[in-house]
Amino acid sequence: MELNQLFMIAISVIFINNFILSRFLGLCPFIGVSKKTEPAFYMGLAVTFVMTASSVITWAVYIYLLEPFHIEYLRTLSFILVIASFVQLVEMFIQKTSPALYRAFGIYLALITTNCAVFGVAVLNSEMYLKTTGNPLKGLLFCATQGFFAGVGFTLVLLFMSGIRERLELCDVPGPMKNMPIAFIVAFLMSMAFMGFSGFRF
Repeated sequence: MELNQLFMIAISVIFINNFILSRFLGLCPFIGVSKKTEPAFYMGLAVTFVMTASSVITWAVYIYLLEPFHIEYLRTLSFILVIASFVQLVEMFIQKTSPALYRAFGIYLALITTNCAVFGVAVLNSEMYLKTTGNPLKGLLFCATQGFFAGVGFTLVLLFMSGIRERLELCDVPGPMKNMPIAFIVAFLMSMAFMGFSGFRF
């Protein structure tokens, strides 16, 4: 039964409730880093790592700190601190190992700290799996699964967008539609396409 639940979580956050195209979270790096495929791929990996690690740590913070002391109202503050710490770790690692990639990310790497998709995963985990499962370890498994596959969905959409935008550079796009306007139109069409995974509801 748990395998079915994990599979449903994975399919849901990758396709049906994709954080970019369905929940409209994380649009800043989605538009800013999706000009080229390589930076988009590495940004997706960085966001996936931060989402997964943050899901695990925020689970521990909620279960062992916030809930026992009845200070759940500090959830937002504590989750932001966890996310900011992991972003700084990723930023320092990339700066040391690949300065060229660090320069390619530019400001968007630091913006993972305020990426609402990363924070959204932590908040959704606390609302969906920390209060309803009754089993803390089961909640941890669900939280980590949702965090990882939300990052996979984020990366997948970034790669789709970067591939389309690279191809558009070879096309004769009218002047007023170049860069941001055509990017938003492509994002709209991708969002409409992903609606097909959940069906149309009127």
